[in-house]
Amino acid sequence: MENRYYLGMDLDDTCAVISFFQLDMKEPETVSTVAGSEVYQIPALLARRKDSGQWLIGEEAEKLARSGEAEAADALLGRAVRGEQVSLGKEVYPAKELLAYYIKKLFLLSGRLNKPAVVERLAVCLNHLSRETTELFAWLAGKLELKPQQVMLLDRKECFYYFAYSQREELTRREIGLFDYRGDRMRMFLISRNPRTLPQVVTLTEEWASLTGTGRDEAFAKIAEEYFRGRTVSAVYLVGDGFDGDWMKVSVSFLCRGRRVFIGKNLYSKGACYAAAVRDGRKEWPYIYLGDNEMKVNVFLKVYNMGTLEFFTLIGAGENWYEASGECEVILDGTPEIDFWLQSPDSREAKIERLELSDLPERPPKTTRLKITAKPLSDTRVQIRIRDLGFGEFFKSSDKAWDYVMALSDQ
Repeated sequence: MENRYYLGMDLDDTCAVISFFQLDMKEPETVSTVAGSEVYQIPALLARRKDSGQWLIGEEAEKLARSGEAEAADALLGRAVRGEQVSLGKEVYPAKELLAYYIKKLFLLSGRLNKPAVVERLAVCLNHLSRETTELFAWLAGKLELKPQQVMLLDRKECFYYFAYSQREELTRREIGLFDYRGDRMRMFLISRNPRTLPQVVTLTEEWASLTGTGRDEAFAKIAEEYFRGRTVSAVYLVGDGFDGDWMKVSVSFLCRGRRVFIGKNLYSKGACYAAAVRDGRKEWPYIYLGDNEMKVNVFLKVYNMGTLEFFTLIGAGENWYEASGECEVILDGTPEIDFWLQSPDSREAKIERLELSDLPERPPKTTRLKITAKPLSDTRVQIRIRDLGFGEFFKSSDKAWDYVMALSDQ
């Protein structure tokens, strides 16, 4: 029996961090490039040796590129998203092909398990999501010998959400903070949940600050104090190269007052692992997060299934709107119109959109089969297409289709 596992990858133009998770593990483990250490960041660099043509990644690729023994390509993610071509010696490669090869090499590193393993789902954490990145990774799925549905994309805020609420209960009772410090910029998240909703609706706020030069210890303490003012925070996480070194004294003293504080560089990749398990239905999850990329509305149909009246979900709030889609086939009974129910996850009220199928051929009841597809246009707007399929050999399809755009708000 195959030892299936979930792979979480935090990827940007500078480095990648890989974690893996199996359901019998207490928490994800992160791959280190140096045995017995916590060297988690793998430089986002693909190099080809001049003497043998061998492809290399990471620190070895950096070393040989510096010595002139290899030709290297960096910033592969951004180049691939932009559709660039990359020159290595006399050869020219599409950047997305090089990115695919880099990720394949990462897969080999992640295979350092006790038993042979098969990736159940790959969750990729990116700084930001876009239609272009979604299309790129849909193409990469085939190169990685994965089905499109086995690859999921998240931004860093969503990975933080999955990581934070996968921790022990005492760390999640109140609000949870994260400081992401890279270069001279600090990104700050504060996450909280509403225990009175079902599922519990999670909200996240984001702010930015600048932190440079001398006196940054005191400056960081002041930034954190202002950010937490009026808040009750149970846990704080520190990520990013900016926290390297032994410079935090005053700031740590403040952060540790009544809070648990953790520092590391693999939070996002671990959060991606948890996300993959949750999305696969293998991990209990009583929360819903409505971030930048998540749908803010549920879209339902009210249908009879085996004689029982029930709601069928076409699009669910909390799904990534870049990737979400829904479809079903129904048999029309009654007037040529269909009601769609739109509802916010934190409300009991629903908006009903009644769509009329103008010029639908007249047929006896229950002899018109319709195909309904839903595709988000944004996190609040959904395009609906309804197509007449006829009814087998009895009634041919009219080839008619009706298109609508609907939203919970009329604005």
